[in-house]
Amino acid sequence: MNIADVRAYLLGLQARIVETLEAEDGCAFLGDAWSRPPGGRLEGDGITRIVEDAALLERGGCGFSHVKGGGLPPSATQHRPELAGAPFEALGVSLVFHPRNPYVPTVHMNVRMLAAHTSQGGTVTWFGGGMDLTPYYGFEEDATHFHTVCRDALAPFGEDKYPRFKRWCDEYFFLKHRNEARGVGGIFYDDFSEGGFENGFAMMRRVGDAFLDAYLPIVRRRRNLPYGERERDFQAYRRGRYVEFNLVWDRGTLFGLQSGGRTESILMSLPPVVKWRYDWHPAPGSPEARLYEAFLKPRRWTEPGAPFEAQSV
Repeated sequence: MNIADVRAYLLGLQARIVETLEAEDGCAFLGDAWSRPPGGRLEGDGITRIVEDAALLERGGCGFSHVKGGGLPPSATQHRPELAGAPFEALGVSLVFHPRNPYVPTVHMNVRMLAAHTSQGGTVTWFGGGMDLTPYYGFEEDATHFHTVCRDALAPFGEDKYPRFKRWCDEYFFLKHRNEARGVGGIFYDDFSEGGFENGFAMMRRVGDAFLDAYLPIVRRRRNLPYGERERDFQAYRRGRYVEFNLVWDRGTLFGLQSGGRTESILMSLPPVVKWRYDWHPAPGSPEARLYEAFLKPRRWTEPGAPFEAQSV
């Protein structure tokens, strides 16, 4: 196990993604490097890269963090209760891009590694991550493209990985209090240690390296579509679902807040303009209604024409 190699990869991934989006948007991301000295609840360092009120991205954040702590919080040990309270080391890159144009979907990507030090003197490591797409106005070719890139990224690790992680994503990014999906999904995995450190690290790199191929073609297809106040209003309403998920259900957000992480960096995922309405429903037959009817249900997106899948959450 070489955590230094993971750190170097993650810093390079962050730089590559930010440089590419800067070129697309024509606007520089701000850089906010931070550190936590030894002796506190957490120690470590990170770099938050963020852009706000730009042409393409109304808000976009891409953060790297590498922290150490004295005890794993509950959100990190749901599947490993024997490690509750163990000293740990966690590092990862997490991003959320909220575009200005409502026809360009919001996107989230995260890759991370966690190492826990057991009372017997050993170290347990696992990986997690994935990416998911949250459209406001759905396009089947966009969802198919995104899922196809995700499938192909996981192919070297076995035919079971994409369907398994795709279903995990559908189930994870689901607002149980609304009985509603957040978007069209993608892939998600956590607590992954199959094949040991090298296999987990290799899969992390495949997922991280696939992000730009999955998202940029969609951005380029949709960024210049005309829109008006109706589309912006619906985008702000649907962004409310994003806020609800991140603050109520997201394990990464909970882990960061419970472990004493840096609040500004943790909450950079939240959109800048959001609206809530009481018991609102889209008009039947409208483009807004089509999002609910055709896109916020699990589908086998890599198989055009395939029926909806059974929802198991």
